[in-house]
Amino acid sequence: MTRFEEVKNLIMSLEGDFDKFYDKKNQAAGTRVRKGMQDLKTMAQQIRSEVQDQKNEAAK
Repeated sequence: MTRFEEVKNLIMSLEGDFDKFYDKKNQAAGTRVRKGMQDLKTMAQQIRSEVQDQKNEAAK
């Protein structure tokens, strides 16, 4: 369940940058949002792989 907490923490840490970019048009915040979304994508792929590996191990 720690992976889930990591995902939640990453998303929550980006909240301020989303606000700054969309509401205040801060371009640097947009860069941070894009980086955070890339990190989220990487993390999601790692979690998918872990889940698939565990599923396959259980099936053996």
